[in-house]
Amino acid sequence: MRAALVECCGRPPVIGNVPRPLAGAGDVLVSVTCAPITPLDLLCATGESYFGEPALPYVPGVQGVGVTPSGERVWFPTSAGMAPGNGSMAEFCVAPSSDLVRLPDGCDDVAAASLGLSAVAAWLSLTWRARLARGEKVVVLGAGGTVGQVALQAARLLGAGDLVGVSRAPREGCIPLEPVSTLAARLREAIGAADVVIDPVFGEPAEAALQVLAPFGRLVNLGGSASDAAVFSSAALRSRAVSVLGYSNNMVSGEQRAAALAEIFEHAARGELAVDHHVVGLDEVGAAWADTRGGRAVVRVTEVPSAVGVP
Repeated sequence: MRAALVECCGRPPVIGNVPRPLAGAGDVLVSVTCAPITPLDLLCATGESYFGEPALPYVPGVQGVGVTPSGERVWFPTSAGMAPGNGSMAEFCVAPSSDLVRLPDGCDDVAAASLGLSAVAAWLSLTWRARLARGEKVVVLGAGGTVGQVALQAARLLGAGDLVGVSRAPREGCIPLEPVSTLAARLREAIGAADVVIDPVFGEPAEAALQVLAPFGRLVNLGGSASDAAVFSSAALRSRAVSVLGYSNNMVSGEQRAAALAEIFEHAARGELAVDHHVVGLDEVGAAWADTRGGRAVVRVTEVPSAVGVP
């Protein structure tokens, strides 16, 4: 079968042929329709992630969407790049049946692939870690990225009160990224005191946002794209009893992930959740590997799924 292949760490994948996988006990052979290129895919392929250098060559793709032998459209995860084995950027992929999440009618494959685990991170940061209550005020940092886009929409769906995003690129409903003191002032002007901050970036944006947290406010960090470090004063934390909470999809149970995805895909089917994305063909994976223009790249692997049961 045709597949994208990471043959050398630090270089984009190339297109090649690999043996079609066989489904073992408890597994399902999925005919892949599309797979997103995510930051985790890029990180694993560098060989510098905390998972260590992957066994080469391997098929990347930590998540995908496809069709089961029974004709059911599903989303599925993989451990490609994190553990030995191949991922979703191939015509076929094997996944545990317990990890499959059915797509509802109205949620197309590309939309589901563009959301996936990034949407899970945004959704559960709000519902599980921050425990957002209706009417609470929310700040979303990195609002131009996939996680940030979902967080803004999800906060509205979950009943947030005042809501403001911070984005490096101009974006409707967002204020621009600025130095700490200026950004803190802009946030106070826009929202007053925030109850929740969703933070995929850390660094100086997080330092500014923490300054506007209300008493008992919560800052949930789920990434470090701006910096791996931020400086918070003890007085700021103690005087308002604010919390800085961490989030990782790796700490979420399969049941939590599936429940979140079911809600996310239902909202997507109703047109209430969507992110910037563009579709590329399998042959274009190398060129699209680190290109974030136009939002997340979703690889269209097969247009019409072939018969999964045919050897």
